Amino acid sequence: MKITEHLKNAKSTIFSFELLPPLKGEGIQTTFDAIDRLLEFEPRFINVTYHREEYVYKELNNGLLEKISIRKRPGTLGLCAAIMNKYNIDAIPHMTCGGFSKEENENELIDLNFLGIENILVVRGDPIKSELTFTPNPNGHKYSTDLLQQITNMNNGIYLDKDIENPTKTNFCAGVAGYPEKHIESPNMKTDLSYLKMKVDLGAEFVMTQMFFDNQKYFDFVKSCRDMGINIPIIPGIKTLTQKAQLVKLPKMFNIDIPDELADEILKCKTDKEVKQVGLEWTIKQSKELIKFGVPCLHYYTMGKTKLTREIAKQVF
Repeated sequence: MKITEHLKNAKSTIFSFELLPPLKGEGIQTTFDAIDRLLEFEPRFINVTYHREEYVYKELNNGLLEKISIRKRPGTLGLCAAIMNKYNIDAIPHMTCGGFSKEENENELIDLNFLGIENILVVRGDPIKSELTFTPNPNGHKYSTDLLQQITNMNNGIYLDKDIENPTKTNFCAGVAGYPEKHIESPNMKTDLSYLKMKVDLGAEFVMTQMFFDNQKYFDFVKSCRDMGINIPIIPGIKTLTQKAQLVKLPKMFNIDIPDELADEILKCKTDKEVKQVGLEWTIKQSKELIKFGVPCLHYYTMGKTKLTREIAKQVF
């Protein structure tokens, strides 16, 4: 079922969460265990991240260094198929520009269509660690709008190969990322919102937001979107602080603010166990306020660790 249908049919705020694929060499049972902890809250969909290649240097016998490409977490597509097969819960794979050519994107879309996976979260993807700025693959998309256009084209039966006769139209429901505190590379919020409006005009059907810790940021973001004519569902993405070091790391990585009240309480903590308790209480409070506001769904970024999310959901749903 399309995410838009889940949201339309829901009588109250629904529950969903994001998972990381297992590290290379790990089995899938750990992921199944993480999902099992949250089944009682009836998640309508599960988001699965995609992780790009990284480059490492291996020393050869002659003393020279060889540059090797590795992917630490392969398996997004396979994991989505496994989730849907085992649990009959819709899975949403991330699809990125980074790491793919246009032809490879098309082939993955064909595989998704064969597997009956009809929801996709379209993102550009981050630069790899060796890049200062994002660099597309040869013959790859530079912007998520280009990838979104490709998906819309396939929904209309338009493939890269123009010689295909009677091409099958796909039926993907594409979502895009939204940034209540603007994307880190955008010069200002107005510009960021204009890009989001462009994605909606290209066929995006729902927005999933970056994490935020101040609900007012989300409320203001929704209003700004509506004022610009962005009327598709805007799903808030929620993360719980679990380490004191995140006070520095998260604002730097994601261009977000930590509210004074939350930061002050975490700075008082002597251990990460105490931080986790503060973060838990904050997320519960934040979730209840968002439900009162009338959000269609609460989407939790679990990083694959669902025990804490379970404690939150028990208090919220």
